[in-house]
Amino acid sequence: MRGWLALAVGLFTAASYAGSQVHEFKLDNGLKLIVKEDHRAPVMVSQVWYKVGSSYEHDGITGLSHVLEHMMFKGTKAHPAGEFSRIIAENGGRENAFTSRDYTAYFQTMEASRLPVSFELEADRMRNLVLPAKEFKKEVQVVMEERRMRTDDNPQALTYEQVNATAYASSPYRIPTIGWMGDLKSMRVEDLRDWYAKWYAPDNATVVVVGDVDPQAVYRLAKKYFGPLEPSHIVAPKPRREIAQHGPKRIVVKAPAKLPSLLMGYKAPVVLTAQTDWEPYALEVLASVLDGGDSARLSSRLVRGKAVAASAGAGYDAFDRKETLFLLSGIPSNGHTVGDLEKALREQIRELQDKPISAAELARVKAQIKADKIYEQDSIFYQAMQIGMLETVGLSWKDAEQYFSRIDAVTPEQVRAVAGKYLVDDRLTVGQLAPQPVDPKHPPREGGVDGHVR
Repeated sequence: MRGWLALAVGLFTAASYAGSQVHEFKLDNGLKLIVKEDHRAPVMVSQVWYKVGSSYEHDGITGLSHVLEHMMFKGTKAHPAGEFSRIIAENGGRENAFTSRDYTAYFQTMEASRLPVSFELEADRMRNLVLPAKEFKKEVQVVMEERRMRTDDNPQALTYEQVNATAYASSPYRIPTIGWMGDLKSMRVEDLRDWYAKWYAPDNATVVVVGDVDPQAVYRLAKKYFGPLEPSHIVAPKPRREIAQHGPKRIVVKAPAKLPSLLMGYKAPVVLTAQTDWEPYALEVLASVLDGGDSARLSSRLVRGKAVAASAGAGYDAFDRKETLFLLSGIPSNGHTVGDLEKALREQIRELQDKPISAAELARVKAQIKADKIYEQDSIFYQAMQIGMLETVGLSWKDAEQYFSRIDAVTPEQVRAVAGKYLVDDRLTVGQLAPQPVDPKHPPREGGVDGHVR
C-alpha cells in the first residue's frame, strides 16, 4: 500500500500540479477571474467568492454575512425571488452557497456550455439585489431556527462555539458564523443593505471556473457580464490580531447530552501569520501523526490500545486567514472520565515534544497526506474550492502547487519543535461537555460545528 501511495503521489505531482492549466485575469473594475482547465468531462463549476464572513463582523451585527447569503436567493428586479434556482435547474445545474469565518461563496455546477447562464445570474445579484423587509423578517427567522437546530440543540457544536468564544479575546474568530441569537433578533434590513453595499462588489470578488472550458472564452464572458459593474473601492478591514494569552483557560459546558466530551484548543499560527514559514506545514504533519487514519497515534493508542477513548481526533487548518486553533477532541470510553482522556492526550503531546517521530512514521504520514490531496483533485468542485479559498484569505492558487514540496521538506525535528512551541498551556483552552438530563421528547442533535450551507 505504501509503495502504491508513493507512486501515485509522484505521478500526480508531475501530471497535475506541475502541469496544471490555470489562467488568471483581472478586470478593470477589480474583479479577479481564475480559470482551470479540466477536460475529463463536459461539465464546469463556477464559483463567486466574496472576501467577507463572520470574522469581518463585530459585536452587535454578528450573523450578517450568513443572513445575507440567504437573502441572495430572494431576487433582483430582473430575476425575482425563486427565478435564480429555477433557471439553474432548467439548465440541468445544481447551485448552493456557504458562509464561513473568512468568505462567502456561491456556486453552480452545470454542463460546460451553460456558463453564460451562471455568469448572467451571478453578475446581476452582485450589485442589483432586492432586499424587501418582509422577506428579510421571514429569512432571519429561518436562520434563528437554524441556529437552534445546529448549535443550541447540538451539544458538540455548542461546546465548540463556547471554546472559540473563550479562547479568543480580541480576534474576530470568537464570533460564530451563524451569529449570536441576540444579534439575530435585533438585526434590521438596513444593516443588511449596508453590508451588501459595502462588500458585494467586483473589487471584493474572485470568480473561479474549473472544467471543460476555454480560458479566453471564459474571460470574454466575464468581461461581458461582470465588466460593467461598478467597484466599491473597499478599504481593507483592521487587522484585529489576537492578544497574548497568559495561562490556560477552562470552561464547562452544561447541556443535555448522552455522553461527555473534551475539546482542547491550542492557538497556532497559519501560513499567513507564521514568522517561520515551515511551521504551519510541520503543524499539518503533526495533526496527521495524531489523527491521520486508523494507524495514527490517537486511534491506535487511545481508542484501540489503552481503550481510554471511544473516539479521539485532531484538527488544524494552515490556510485560515488568522491565527487558528490546533484542536484535540474526544469522548471517553465506558469506565473512563474526561479527566482520564485529557491525561492520555497530554501524554501523547509530551511524547511528541520529547522524542522526534521515526523516519518510517513520518514517511507514512506524508504519503497519507498526499494521497488525501490526490483524491480531492478528482472533483472539479474541490479544485475550484481550493483556488477560491486560497485567493480569498489572501494567499494565491499557486500556494497549492507548493504544498507537496513544503510537506516533503518537514523533518522529525521540526514536528517536535512545533509541538514544543505551540502545544503548551499558555496557548490552551479546554472545554468539557458535562451532560445534563435529556428530554426524550426533545433529544439533542449530533453533527457538525461551524460554517453554514444554505
